[in-house]
Amino acid sequence: MKPMDTLTTLFSHHLWANLCLLERCAALPPEQLDAAIPGSYGSIYATLQHIVTSEQSYFSRISTGQPSGRPADAPPMTMAEMAESLRTTGTGLIEWAPKVQAEDTVQVNWEGSPRDVPKTIILTQVINHATEHREQIKAIMTDLGIEPPDLQAWVYFEHMDQ
Repeated sequence: MKPMDTLTTLFSHHLWANLCLLERCAALPPEQLDAAIPGSYGSIYATLQHIVTSEQSYFSRISTGQPSGRPADAPPMTMAEMAESLRTTGTGLIEWAPKVQAEDTVQVNWEGSPRDVPKTIILTQVINHATEHREQIKAIMTDLGIEPPDLQAWVYFEHMDQ
């Protein structure tokens, strides 16, 4: 395995975990993709959409300082479109994360008022947000009797060592 700096490793694992989960979910029939459990964001499919569109927004803020250009009323993405988006934003985050400096900020609409938010907080949110929702999807899969993918860093390490 080629040595990577900390941020590159974190965001490389993040991309790998997102794609592993999406690939596993792409094999599920529609009725399982529509499944949800209490305490989750929504169905497996809705949660995947949320992960992808949120990451589009976070990456846009990091790379351009602007909100995502995806209209709120855009039709749901297909699994293939979600995978393509995750590859684009994931690769972009791997590239951008090490460049972000502590003083870099972006203005966001914070509860109706403009507020400067450190880009480091947005990068932290990228990892935290997706991890929470991936775990919700894995819980739904477990509830359905489906073995979810193991997305631990240890498994990523083994995968990267091949």
